[in-house]
Amino acid sequence: MLSILSFKYYIHTFKHTQMSLSALLEQTKQQTLSYYELPEEALHKTYGEGKWNIRQILVHLADAESVLYGRIRRVISEPRQVIWAFQQDAWAENLQYEQYPLALSKNVYAAVRDNIIYLTEKYYLSHGTKEFVHSETGVRTLKDEFDKVAHHNLNHLRQIEVALKRA
Repeated sequence: MLSILSFKYYIHTFKHTQMSLSALLEQTKQQTLSYYELPEEALHKTYGEGKWNIRQILVHLADAESVLYGRIRRVISEPRQVIWAFQQDAWAENLQYEQYPLALSKNVYAAVRDNIIYLTEKYYLSHGTKEFVHSETGVRTLKDEFDKVAHHNLNHLRQIEVALKRA
């Protein structure tokens, strides 16, 4: 597996090419899936005081992938609409991420990521300039949303790595 530093170099060097993004999405998928197999005690580690623990991050990743996947499909099918942000902390609390079955999240994450990779390969270049309006960040493109999937996952992988190094 590539290190997070390698991922950042990879994204910076090859940004905005469908094939490199697909490869990055596959790499981050494999690394993320490996963390679902951590022992229970490791899942309770956090990357900072008052921050989500690894279990919560993994459940969040499955939910966030689902949200981003839905946005991507909507932009491809119905561009220029307003798409609302989701309140991740409300999801974590109300869906009880601390007790949510990791096996279910893992399955959702893997299936949704495979679909995102498929859509990346099919639409990143041909439909990438299609726009939508994000309720908080304004006008964005389909390429922006595909790139966000990778950046979002990379950020959480970095947090997991920091958490695992903490005592």
